[in-house]
Amino acid sequence: MRIYLEDVSLARERELLEGVRKSRSFHRPWMAPPSTPERFRSFVKAAHSNTRRTFFVLDAKRQLVGVITVSEIVRGFFQSAYLSYFALAPHHGSGQMSAGLCAVLKLAFGELRLHRVEANIQPSNTRSIALVRRAGFTLEGYSKRYLKIGGRWRDHERWALTKEAFRPKRSKR
Repeated sequence: MRIYLEDVSLARERELLEGVRKSRSFHRPWMAPPSTPERFRSFVKAAHSNTRRTFFVLDAKRQLVGVITVSEIVRGFFQSAYLSYFALAPHHGSGQMSAGLCAVLKLAFGELRLHRVEANIQPSNTRSIALVRRAGFTLEGYSKRYLKIGGRWRDHERWALTKEAFRPKRSKR
């Protein structure tokens, strides 16, 4: 499956906001992606730094499929980061986010020189859990009231993948 990664920028504001609007029921209660021009601009401003890289995942026609962020990058002895992501309608379940995640993980364990990537997922978010499982993540634990999402503290499962365990799938990227 051919996908492309693109650094997040202001150029796709309309496309992202429209995708978020169409995906509203799909994202709740798991996350709240930027849904206004102001929030989108703040999102783009925070997208790239020494501790964060955010990518648009694009399909073969260069249409926006979703967003993947590698954040809270810690260097030194840790070489670790957190992963977050969201897909956009009508691409839910198309397999393109799996391909995008594999591409981001190749970058994380290659260019970014990370050793470990962790994804924290609400236990009832079965699609998100299936996504990280396909990528080779393993369940490491459970954190009660871990993140505040939608105004509520929510429990999360901790899924992680290390460079040694990563088995990239062949892709035509």
